[in-house]
Amino acid sequence: MNPESTHSYASIADMPEQSERFAGVYKVLQNAIATHAFPGCAFGVFAGGETVLEDALGRFTYETESPSVEPHTVFDVASITKVVSTTAAAMLLYQRGLLDLDMPLGELLPGFVVGRDSAKLARLVTLRHLLAHNSGLPGYVEFFRTVATPAELYRACLELPVEAVPGERSEYSDPGFILLGKALEVLTRENLAVWAQKEVFGPLGLTATLFSPSIAQRALIPPTEIDNTFRHRLIQGEVQDENAWILNGAAGHAGLFSNVADLLRFAAEILATSDNGSPQNASALFTSDTVDSFAMPQGPEGASRALGWDTRSKESSAGQYFSAHSIGHLGFSGCSLWIDLDASVTAVLLTNRTWPDRQTQLIREVRPAFHDAVRLALSDGQAL
Repeated sequence: MNPESTHSYASIADMPEQSERFAGVYKVLQNAIATHAFPGCAFGVFAGGETVLEDALGRFTYETESPSVEPHTVFDVASITKVVSTTAAAMLLYQRGLLDLDMPLGELLPGFVVGRDSAKLARLVTLRHLLAHNSGLPGYVEFFRTVATPAELYRACLELPVEAVPGERSEYSDPGFILLGKALEVLTRENLAVWAQKEVFGPLGLTATLFSPSIAQRALIPPTEIDNTFRHRLIQGEVQDENAWILNGAAGHAGLFSNVADLLRFAAEILATSDNGSPQNASALFTSDTVDSFAMPQGPEGASRALGWDTRSKESSAGQYFSAHSIGHLGFSGCSLWIDLDASVTAVLLTNRTWPDRQTQLIREVRPAFHDAVRLALSDGQAL
């Protein structure tokens, strides 16, 4: 379903008739805009083997003359890069027998081990650990404060201390995915962004998904913030993440831009392998074994991370109605992608919640409310 532009409804009653089923979804998002959780959003739902909702609300910024967000509007999806690009690449390489999940990172990137004091622990870090965010590496480092080139940033990343025994501590790690992206480039002998375009985005027909939008495209993308601390300018149509910006806008952890239609199409490909709800597709990009392997929580006990993907936890952004057999990911800019592998349901929410700065955390309340409203709509208002 692709209803006409719906970014200026005065009330639920003003919505197109075909959207009445999802009135609860619109109410959640309209309230979010009214309370300045974000100025605008695009959103979509895939269920029963088809897209049943694809729409938009609000504007690029809070200014009344700002452009309206449209269903096809492209957003900076931030860490959703980790699944749509990096993890997808890892899944394909694993499926083709070219990636050993238990290969030590040091075999692909010797600089991670050679010449460091903590070489004993570093030798234990595998690609599996990086994907599962339990490598022992720190969660986030402001490399951009002290380096100016990609080479300098990669070197700084290679030299990070391994702070815990790999596998024993779960800590979501951007540096881990920066290194994973570089390791995959060693395996493919090609730039990760180029390889992902050729092997993932292109075959799936993800025509709006890309790294580093052109100057002409930037004005069509909602701005993420007014950066007063690093670049000292408006950030629009270029990656918000500063470390990814140092890495020329394309890295294993961030840099991807996409829209609702493309992300629903990507999720449909994940669901096409499932025996639950939709028939198995012999021409699917990923096999069911691959999806099952990467959707399995990795530990330690109590951690929700699978391989690249997150899974539903007790207080998940996916809300209370997505099954335990769900995978997804969030983006710092305010985006989310959740896929229920049991129900064959996907929900995508794209926002620029960091506009005009990064202070508001209201997105934490909006996300579960949005997903609950989606599932209630799909079940005709009956709690699951």
